Amino acid sequence: MIKKMVSNLEEGFISLLLISMTLLVFVEVVARFGFNTGIHWAQEATLLMAAWFVLFGASYGVKVGAHIGVDVFVKIMPVNKRRIVTLLVILLCLVYCCLFLYGSWIYLSTMRMIGIEMDDIPIPKWIPMSILVIGFVLLIVRFLQLAWKVMNGQANGLSFADEAAESMKIAKDIQNTALGKDHNKESLSVKGDKS
Repeated sequence: MIKKMVSNLEEGFISLLLISMTLLVFVEVVARFGFNTGIHWAQEATLLMAAWFVLFGASYGVKVGAHIGVDVFVKIMPVNKRRIVTLLVILLCLVYCCLFLYGSWIYLSTMRMIGIEMDDIPIPKWIPMSILVIGFVLLIVRFLQLAWKVMNGQANGLSFADEAAESMKIAKDIQNTALGKDHNKESLSVKGDKS
């Protein structure tokens, strides 16, 4: 139950960011081109929301397997070797995230110490930029969860989005829909011939 609630909160937050960005850009464009005015803080707010969307969404992408990867070589390996390679890849991802987390912490600490504010929004810069630390902590948690699943045998490797399989499924659905329409036309013409 808690797992589902956390997933719903994550999806809701990501959706809220996307909707907010879209609406803010829409209002800004209408104000600028329709009324020759604008919202002076809209660009900065949109960039911040985009940063939150990307960094928060990256960890969610690891969780649901939405990232694209090149795994042809890994897929042909035996299961045990695939697990070893996956754990090595996860370790490299963790090192990468830890380096960025360390750099982000130093950056935010410096911003807080100096007391720099945002250009257009009157808040300290370190507050909205805290997504750097939050995003990389979430990524580390997701990679640790994935490593645990691989070690327990619940996963054989990194789960990536398979665009080729999805494209083939869509093509097959379209073909089946077209065949269904053709079948309906034939059955209508057969009924018309009988009458």
